[in-house]
Amino acid sequence: MKVTAEKNEKIAKMTFASIYPHYVNKVEKKGRTKDELHKIIEWLTGFDEDRLQELIEEKITFETFFQKAELHPNAHLIKGVICGYRIEDIDFELTRQVRYLDKLVDELARGRKMEKILREDKPGTK
Repeated sequence: MKVTAEKNEKIAKMTFASIYPHYVNKVEKKGRTKDELHKIIEWLTGFDEDRLQELIEEKITFETFFQKAELHPNAHLIKGVICGYRIEDIDFELTRQVRYLDKLVDELARGRKMEKILREDKPGTK
């Protein structure tokens, strides 16, 4: 399934602040915590809790959010299907980055272990 230019544009213009409450709701409804959500967001983007709050208050778009982010070097290991799209097949970088975040939130809500969500190396396998 190919992501359309219109869909890419829509994602770019959405504000992170408008989607963030949905992320919180999704993980808390499944028994996970806001702290765990912040941990996966920080892992992916480098934004600590204070910086994340600033960006929410600024009502920045996803485009600006990911321009300011320093994506984790292992982000490319996030694979699978989210919203009907295979993440690794998404050509438009911003849409792929947003789907990375969506996939991490999904994995957290589904009860996956944090070390698996964060794509941490097993001891002695580097």
